[in-house]
Amino acid sequence: MTMNAQEMAEACAKAMWDLDTASQNLGMRIEHIAPGQATLSMEITKIMSNGHGNCHGGYIFTLADSAFAFACNGYNQLTVAQNCSITYISPGRIGDRLTAEAREVSRKGRSGIYDIRISNQNGDLVAEFRGLSRTVKGTHLPDPA
Repeated sequence: MTMNAQEMAEACAKAMWDLDTASQNLGMRIEHIAPGQATLSMEITKIMSNGHGNCHGGYIFTLADSAFAFACNGYNQLTVAQNCSITYISPGRIGDRLTAEAREVSRKGRSGIYDIRISNQNGDLVAEFRGLSRTVKGTHLPDPA
């Protein structure tokens, strides 16, 4: 049985999620998966606070990085981050539910570009993240042949 692109993206996300204890243990939730897209959310807890009483930037980066990973791994090719950058725009606050929406900008050969927008529950922009991906050997799902 051949999977369509949406089924493939969902199956790859499930295979990855089952092994992703970092995202799971931070309380992340997968809200949406599609080819080249992923939306993940996470509630900011007190343990994630920095010395200013806001969300530590590393947790915001981690949420964005997880959304990036699920967006670029939906084609049943193992894909890793080659380079990432983030611009913080406003603080995440304790108790906020942050949402990271990842979308594919370009995918050519073994390289991809993904933009991730991180916002709070009010729709306020918290950060912008750009990830460059690189496919490596291997797949998430067994070859159906």
